[in-house]
This record gives sequence, structure tokens and C-alpha cells, in this order.
Amino acid sequence: MNTAAAFADFRTYPLISALAGVQTLADSVLVKWADDRVSPFHHQWLRDNCPCPQCVYTVTREQVLEIVDVAQDLMPDNAGIDSEGCLSVAWQDGHSSRFDPGWLRAHAYDDESRAERQQRKPKARLWHSDLQLPVFEYQALMSDSDALLQWLLAVRDVGLTQVRGVPTEPGSLKLIAQRISFIRESNFGVLFNVQSKADADSNAYTAFNLPLHSDLPTRELQPGLQFLHCLVNDAEGGESIFVDGFAIADTLRLEAPEAFKSLCEIPVEFRNKDRHSDYRCLAPIIALDALGQVSEIRMANFLRGPFDASVEQMPKLYQAYRRFIAMTREPRFRLMQRLNPGELWCFDNRRTLHARNAFDPATGARHFQGCYVDRDELLSRILVLQR
Repeated sequence: MNTAAAFADFRTYPLISALAGVQTLADSVLVKWADDRVSPFHHQWLRDNCPCPQCVYTVTREQVLEIVDVAQDLMPDNAGIDSEGCLSVAWQDGHSSRFDPGWLRAHAYDDESRAERQQRKPKARLWHSDLQLPVFEYQALMSDSDALLQWLLAVRDVGLTQVRGVPTEPGSLKLIAQRISFIRESNFGVLFNVQSKADADSNAYTAFNLPLHSDLPTRELQPGLQFLHCLVNDAEGGESIFVDGFAIADTLRLEAPEAFKSLCEIPVEFRNKDRHSDYRCLAPIIALDALGQVSEIRMANFLRGPFDASVEQMPKLYQAYRRFIAMTREPRFRLMQRLNPGELWCFDNRRTLHARNAFDPATGARHFQGCYVDRDELLSRILVLQR
């Protein structure tokens, strides 16, 4: 890595195009690249992002400089391309900055560069009932970083994966979940046991069918990933059902845009209460990110409180809610599969809705274990593995 980028980041940035020319303007430095792209960089932006050891602590790679401590009208004395192909800027206050061209190109904010970056961002691969389920082997994931990366990319992009060959001893799930990061604990524990029991504090711990839902929509931040590991499955019934909530939301936006708008804008309260806890969260069923793309589905009918909307909104909310639930029941979206001992599901809980058919506990034992890992941990692990 060029020394100019050494303190800027832990990542490496390939040289997409070399610097070909530099021009200092009244408020910015205009960079021309060898591929003829032109990128303006405002003076404050360049000074704010100086990667030198005075501005960035070399151990943590975190910024020390606060831009308010630099004159707002600071100008370069000169700017040019040095002998190593870096952008070199000498400032009027005596400070010097040096920018690696790979790093600079990766952070250029002209329209063409921003559009190019947006195109390179990972995108969800929407799926329907004909999904070719990504399947991975436990031993490979536990010992091979390349196999681990491919699994995590599938979790990120598809939102539903299966792992086979997992030991069936209770607690085995913890080892593979920790290949990503630490496990998120909830009021159900670090690992929770999905079994039918008389004193159930959730419908999940009964033999009932569970409709399609996300786990813990009652929390401000729903868990990102959910694991369900089959230890024993001798009972009749209990098949797992999944739908891609993003695909349903995307279809709803096309087929019924007003219903989609209602589910994005009108909040719904979800509640999870028992003798010892009472969790509540008020949020829309469909959440959008800063670019208007679907980023989260929040749904569990059995944990939903009474709708609280204006008189004008209430009919719109019910119409939209009914339409969404009806779509989750359409065969075109549903994937159903029975999980066998030694297999586990790992899926994006804020995207992939899951359900379970009813089972008959009189016909045999059924014991799953589950846990959660936040989506941030998945994305961080991917980036570290890709370095």
C-alpha cells in the first residue's frame, strides 16, 4: 500500500486509474484521471480527509482532526502529482497532505464516480418459490475462510441458506454462529430451545402452526440473522416455510403502490409480553433506506397490537395489511422444506419471513435450537474476510 494511504484505512484500494493532471481552483482541486474522468475535491474535503499521522491516529486509524479547527477559507499554496503518483497538497497554514490515487478514486464524489460506486454495492437477489437454495457444509465453514466467505455472501445477498453436517449435540449451534461474531442475547437466552411445552411464553414453543413472521419485531432493532438448528425431528408435520419479504414488498410496490406506501408510512405496534417482560415497538411494516430501497420487514401477526391510526388512515392500513398477508400465502413466493437432524437454517430475519406448519408431538420428539447474530456483525465479518 502507498504510504499516503497507510493511515487512512485498514482496507486496500486498487489503482483503477492514475492521476493525469491537477488544477487548483478557487474552492476546490480539480483532478483529471488517466481515463479522462474529472473529479473536483473541495479544499475543506481534502483537508478534512488528510491521512497523515497528525490527522489520523496510526494505531486505530481513527480521525484526530476536527474540521472546525481549520480555517474555513483555507487554500492550498500548491497542489500536484508527486513522484509516486499521489496527489500532494501544500496548505497555506504550513500543513501538507498526500493522497493515494486508489483511495482518492474510491472516494471521489463527482456524479460519475458516485453512480459507479452505487452500481458496485451489493444488491439483494430477490427470490420466489423456485429458489435454488444455497447449501453449505459445516466442516468446510468451520475450517476454510474462503468457504465461510461464500456462505456469508449468500446470507447477505439471498437472505436464506442451509448448512448440513452440523453436530446434533445441544449447544453445537454456538460454535458456527461464533464463526461470524458474538451471539445476540435476548430474553429467550443466548441459545433458545424451540420445543413444545406446557408453560410456553411464545407461540413458537407450542405445536401450533406459526404464520410467516420476523422474530422480535417488538424490539427497536430486530435481530439481523436467525439460526435454527435441528437436533431431533421425529414428529409428523412442522415443515419450515420461507418467503423473501423484499420480493413481496417489491411486487407490492408494482402491483399496489398505495398499499406499499401505507405500509411504509403508517406505524404498527408490536408487543411481546409475559409474566416477567413487556417489549413494545411502534414502526412501519416496511422500512426504506436512505435511497428508498426496502431495508427491513417487520411482521408477526401474533405479536401485533390493535392498529392505532387516524380515521382516514385506518381503512388504508387494513387494506394494505390484508394485501401483504395474502401475498405471503401465494404459492409463487413460498419455499417449504422439512429440516432434518444435523441441518440448520441461517437467514436474514429482517428480510426473510419464516413460518412453521403445525406438528403432532404425540408422533415423536421435535427439538430445535436457535440464536441471533446482528446484521452489522455479518457485514463486518465479510469486509474483514475480503481484505
